[in-house]
Amino acid sequence: MKIGMRKPSLKRRISVRTSIKKQVVHRVGLKMPRGYGWVRNPKKYGYNKVYQRTTFITLKF
Repeated sequence: MKIGMRKPSLKRRISVRTSIKKQVVHRVGLKMPRGYGWVRNPKKYGYNKVYQRTTFITLKF
């Protein structure tokens, strides 16, 4: 896991916005309220929680 400074990736940002999986989940109505990530995928939630607390961003788009 990375610790310290991170640089945002424009390529990843675009790919997330155009993801087929995310569009399908959104249109079907399987959305969960903000903060319920631990219900859907606890392992990913834990990783992201630690990652966000141990790194910081250099630039904002």
